[in-house]
Order: sequence, then C-alpha cells, then structure tokens
Amino acid sequence: MGMALRLRLGRRFLSNSTFPWQNSAPAPPKPEPIPSTTLFVSGLNKQTTSDKLKEAFSKFGEVISATVAKDHVSGYSKGFGFVRHATIKDAEEGIKGMDGQFLDGWVIFAEYARPRAPKMDT
Repeated sequence: MGMALRLRLGRRFLSNSTFPWQNSAPAPPKPEPIPSTTLFVSGLNKQTTSDKLKEAFSKFGEVISATVAKDHVSGYSKGFGFVRHATIKDAEEGIKGMDGQFLDGWVIFAEYARPRAPKMDT
C-alpha cells in the first residue's frame, strides 16, 4: 500500500464526520427526580448485604427497610438496591450523606427511586 493511500485512509477514519447511526442531537436532560422516601442505590459491591446497606444509611435518618437486589438463580447481588426511609427529609439526608461515598470498598450512588414504568400487555 502506497504512502499516499495510507494517508487518505487515515484522514478518512480520523475525521470528525458523524456516522448515519450517530445522533447529532444531544440527549434530552433527565427529568428532575420526584422526592420520595425510597432511594435507589447503585454501584454496590457484590458482597454488600441488606443489613450493611441499612446500617450505612441509618446514620442519616430512620430506615424502614433496605434491600439488595439479587439474581434469582445464582443468589448473587445485582449491584443495586433500595433503601426506604421514614420521611422524605431522612431520604434527602441519606442522599447527601451517602452519594459518592465508599461502602464495602466501592463507590456507591444514591438517588430518589423512580416509579416503575407500567407493564405493557402482550
């Protein structure tokens, strides 16, 4: 392959042009979360238990329940869970206190849980 051909191919692959499958419009902003007493917690270590999750969030307010989502077959954690606080104020304090913090060696993220989308009938 000649040097000129290599340069042309290199320029073509390194150009800033967009591909037809790329959407040039920016992604729409996420809607503001609706405050609720239930928090969605992601980034959990596979070893984190519901008890450890509850203990960590209890420092910031009364926790009603904490659940780590698990795979039904293997029983292993899916890496996320839910924490239900007694009040919205406690939930807000839980987000402020735990979002971006380490739990069992992993950085976790806490946000208000969004309602489930309605199931589609098939």
